[in-house]
Amino acid sequence: MTAIAARASQNLRPVYIVTILTGSFLLFLVQPLFGRVVLPILGGSPNVWNTAMLFYQAALLGGYIYADRLQRLAVRRQLLVHLGLFALAALTLPVGMANWFPAADGVDPQLWLIGLLCASIGPLFFVVSAQAPLLQAWFARTDDAAAANPYFLYAASNLGSFAALIAYPLLVEPLAGLSAQRWAWSAGFVLLAGLTALSGFMAQGAAGAQQTRARAPAPVIPLQRRLHWALLAAVASALLLSTTTHLTTDIMAMPLLWVVPLALYLLSFVAVFSAAGPRLTRAAQGLSPLALVLLGSWACLSGGPEVATLFALAGLLLLLLLCVALHGTLAEDRPEPAGLTTFYLWMSLGGALGGLFCALIAPMVFPWPWEHPLLLLVAAALLPGRAWSKLAASPAWRAIMLLAVALLCWAAATRFGFAGLDRSNAWPLRSIVAVAMAAALALLLIGRRMSFVVALAALMLAIGGMVQIETDVAGKRQRSFFGVYTVDARPKAGYIALLHGTTMHGAQSLRPELVTEPMTYYLREAGIGRALAPMGADARIGVVGLGTGTLACHAKPGQRWTAWEIDPLVVEIARQRFRYIARCKPDMKIVVGDARLTLADAPPASLDLLAIDAFSSDAIPLHLMTAEAFALYGRALAENGILMVHISNRFLNLEPVLAAIASDGGWQTRVLQLPPPPGGRPGWVTAGSTWVAFSRNRQRMDALVAGGGDWRALQTRPGMSVWRDDFASVLPVLRWRKD
Repeated sequence: MTAIAARASQNLRPVYIVTILTGSFLLFLVQPLFGRVVLPILGGSPNVWNTAMLFYQAALLGGYIYADRLQRLAVRRQLLVHLGLFALAALTLPVGMANWFPAADGVDPQLWLIGLLCASIGPLFFVVSAQAPLLQAWFARTDDAAAANPYFLYAASNLGSFAALIAYPLLVEPLAGLSAQRWAWSAGFVLLAGLTALSGFMAQGAAGAQQTRARAPAPVIPLQRRLHWALLAAVASALLLSTTTHLTTDIMAMPLLWVVPLALYLLSFVAVFSAAGPRLTRAAQGLSPLALVLLGSWACLSGGPEVATLFALAGLLLLLLLCVALHGTLAEDRPEPAGLTTFYLWMSLGGALGGLFCALIAPMVFPWPWEHPLLLLVAAALLPGRAWSKLAASPAWRAIMLLAVALLCWAAATRFGFAGLDRSNAWPLRSIVAVAMAAALALLLIGRRMSFVVALAALMLAIGGMVQIETDVAGKRQRSFFGVYTVDARPKAGYIALLHGTTMHGAQSLRPELVTEPMTYYLREAGIGRALAPMGADARIGVVGLGTGTLACHAKPGQRWTAWEIDPLVVEIARQRFRYIARCKPDMKIVVGDARLTLADAPPASLDLLAIDAFSSDAIPLHLMTAEAFALYGRALAENGILMVHISNRFLNLEPVLAAIASDGGWQTRVLQLPPPPGGRPGWVTAGSTWVAFSRNRQRMDALVAGGGDWRALQTRPGMSVWRDDFASVLPVLRWRKD
């Protein structure tokens, strides 16, 4: 050993912590970064993140397998191999999308996205993903006092990952454009290579001659124990994705909402592998059954606008608690350091399987996100519960509880009290009784694992579960890569509606005399109705976002209409389940694909009016709200054309965003905010709406305003940055802020 190596070994622990923190920071920074890059291509679908997570988990598994197999070599040879892979991966820098990868035309979007990820960041992600287990294995071979228990480095690894996920939406995305982000990440990759070389050099200096040789054979770990590791990791990973699906479906597909559940997931690892891990694990295991009854039992109840945020917060709290309990159970069963890489490998395998289930299998099997309540039940079955009293262990109590479970199962099977309980109807007395009985029984059965699971399942059925089952059985619901759609006919109310998640995307009257009357956000007195009313018979109209096809009933004979819709399933629903297009504009041309790509093929100045209606859902496609997108819209419009943008949204105040874009692009603007009209008219479905009009022709805008309606100027915010493809942050426009 050289004198330099001997001196370097004295600082072994700090260098290893810094190296692992750096690697994990880069590993989890690239995930939202690349997601931000690829969102415009796939239309901002919430499933983009779940599919990307599947790739990340599979690549992580590959990195862990590589790190495990590399342990057959001495540290010096491992270092040479690993630095060689660093050099090969560096050939793909700077990090970003592979321009040579073929377009997604006619290809399954999930498979295409996985292929793009492999081609673009696969080598980089693979190399960096191996850092944590590899360096922990090297550290375990040294003569450091902590080498006998190197799992503290795993907590440091997850702390670095957590820091990256918090830093991206709060610091990186608001302060730096995508180009700067890509180059900064690439510089970090080079730095990591240097730190890895230093760590390997120091590991050799801090190890005895016997330790520098290949490690002794790993301990024999029974298959059942390894499968248990994988199962615990799979359930936690799948719960992460199922929770994320809810958030990004009803709020917005963006890194800010992607990283919050993932950050909590990683925080659970930091907690359970810390010194306080055993205490936190016991606390989480004890609280989890109670939390499942109080918070998880609502998993089948769709949250309306008034409770969406509350449901989201409850879901995040439950995710954190269950992940601490599941990962804590894993940490309690971790092997000695010689089996470290095997432990991480099986954990990673479970994580990848959980991602596979949520990203690929569940959307094909379930018409509604049933994976979330099912995963909660599996988590309840895996976690050790503690009985509330010694009485719960007595034979008489067991007999009473078995009888109660049997009665509850009978009530569910006969639908006694289990039907009609959803957020939109008054809850009948027998349903309230059924909920109370199921909740009380579930609480009493805590500690009786499988009986508790049955009671919890019955409680979920009573609180919305039966309604969801009836909706699925009736064929009202369909699911695609882009979302879950429910076509709900309500004869008593006199209309049929299309729901995307919990957001209504349009409705049509069932009354014959009103079947061609535009409803919801598209009323004739709404902004879009007033803009379409004066259009001539030779007008060329474009619509981005088809929905139910309601706008078609504003069409006049002779007009040429074109609609751009990203989801083929929406086209099918609009043509087959609703009658707006068939009755009002059967010759409407429909182009399937993302508007940023397909609208670019439209001839310049080919439209007199273009309506952007991708924002009536709260999950807005961010890439349709950038200066580059509006330049594309302007290119497609005639000189005196008008652009109408629908920005009704519960969570984001988009007016300052549009004001900044308008100022930057030289647009004239006005906004018409229509409050919800008075209800009570049979067969009518009315809704408030906010439509913003853009035009580069002042006379055209003046004529629109003169045509009627309470048009006003857009709200502005001093210092509001223009959203661009390279830079956008939603933090300034979240509605929790006071304007």
